Amino acid sequence: MSRVKGPVLSLAEGSNQLYLNGFMAWLRNEKRYSELTATSYARDLRHLFELSVGTPLSDLKAHHIRRYIAQLHSSGLGGRSLSRLLSAWRSFFNYLLRDYGFDNNPCVGLRAPKSAKALPQALSPDQAIRMVDLPADTPAELRDKAMFELFYSSGLRLAELVNLNPEQLELNTGEVRVTGKGNRTRIVPLGGFAIDALQAWLAVRAQLASADEAALFVGQRGARISPRVVQLRMKQWGIRQGITSNVHPHVLRHSFATHVLQSSGDLRAVQEMLGHASISTTQVYTHLDFQYLSKIYDAAHPRAKRKPPT
Repeated sequence: MSRVKGPVLSLAEGSNQLYLNGFMAWLRNEKRYSELTATSYARDLRHLFELSVGTPLSDLKAHHIRRYIAQLHSSGLGGRSLSRLLSAWRSFFNYLLRDYGFDNNPCVGLRAPKSAKALPQALSPDQAIRMVDLPADTPAELRDKAMFELFYSSGLRLAELVNLNPEQLELNTGEVRVTGKGNRTRIVPLGGFAIDALQAWLAVRAQLASADEAALFVGQRGARISPRVVQLRMKQWGIRQGITSNVHPHVLRHSFATHVLQSSGDLRAVQEMLGHASISTTQVYTHLDFQYLSKIYDAAHPRAKRKPPT
């Protein structure tokens, strides 16, 4: 008797994998989502597959989904993460309704438990300058400096930065053309320090990049740099530069938005540069700005901390 090599999938598991493969192809090819976003959807759907083992997806009802969300919540997952999961699951079932004849989306009308709204973390201006003012000599260091200057100068998302190609830069006019969420393209200004750092990196890029590599930023193997490598390099540099808070690419994006808003007060301009579809998303930075002003008030106003007479 011959043996079947490799893991044997149950009928339900095999169907789930078929559905997942089709959904991922739809996200990439029809929705034009980035690889990073598509991978996040796949990760969220694996939670659904693990929780629903033994129950075919076509048999899932709203009470199943409520129970799964409750289980994840009790295991420590917060409201924002659960909302993201539900959104991914809802999109997945809509796809199954359209392409596989499912007659029910069990996620419709369900909401995740609310959690306290956390404000995005931002560095102080002094910390942000320390984070981008790197002692760069080697090609890898010059690349890191250019990446960090670009994050802070233009407020790019991590996926937007790693997907850049050199032809998207207009160093003469001080602009970069970025393709963001929803495949929307925007033009973002480049600061003088970022232009200098990018020119220094481009001068040595060929020492790291493979001959046929189109990416602006590359890793040690000469191919397009991965998001994970960018995150690790930034964390390492943050420690070296004496920044005790957790430093990651989105911190520099938040710092860019906060500092520009503090200086200009122009919320609409910050929205355009960040690539937010709705200004309500950008308004979170007004709260950060208020926190900054409150600290200045507490430190400077002669009556800020003085108790009134009783």
